[in-house]
Amino acid sequence: MPGGSKAEGRPLRVAVADDAVLLREGIGQILRAGGLEVVAAVGSAEDLLDVVGGDGAVDAIVLDIKMPPTHTDEGLRALERLRADGSTAGILLLSMYTTAAYAIRAMSAGSGTGYLLKDRVADADTLVNAVRTVAAGGSVVDPEVVHLLVSARSSEAAVEALSSRERDVLRLMAEGRSNVGIASELHLSLRTVESHIGHIMAKLGVEDSAEGHRRVLAVLRFLGRDG
Repeated sequence: MPGGSKAEGRPLRVAVADDAVLLREGIGQILRAGGLEVVAAVGSAEDLLDVVGGDGAVDAIVLDIKMPPTHTDEGLRALERLRADGSTAGILLLSMYTTAAYAIRAMSAGSGTGYLLKDRVADADTLVNAVRTVAAGGSVVDPEVVHLLVSARSSEAAVEALSSRERDVLRLMAEGRSNVGIASELHLSLRTVESHIGHIMAKLGVEDSAEGHRRVLAVLRFLGRDG
């Protein structure tokens, strides 16, 4: 759908929350240039919660993790509150630093969630595609964070049970790639990728779920969480 449309005939509606005015405006310009509609741009998590209102007010939110008043985890707490209130909006968290704990906490909110380093904002396609991915219910984790987590947990039994190719596939899943995208990146057939994913699910003990979040559950298991 042109411009990342979530509903027939209209672009994705996005809210942006970042206390740095220049970055906030820059993100807004990139999203508009990508065909998305920026319906709100605010400087705090509280202002964001006031603006987005009930579920359906926006399709996606781009949200800085550290904002006033404490500049610690306001963005994460806003994410958790929105999910607790039943919001299904895609939420893309931005961070200045490669913080594994924050990434895991963000992913624990379920599908439709992403975590990117602010450096990625300079790449317009990466930012716009990440917003589209979370708006569609997918998950996105910054490649640097994935590399950190994979390296840190490479000795764990669950990871050791995976073949090197299966780790490659799961790493790309964590980055938000589709099966087609994984096949293209690794030069594999789609059927081979689907087979690898089936083996990954079995080895990590990820069962079928009513919510259909098996990919997210697999990534969480890979990052050391129960899902």
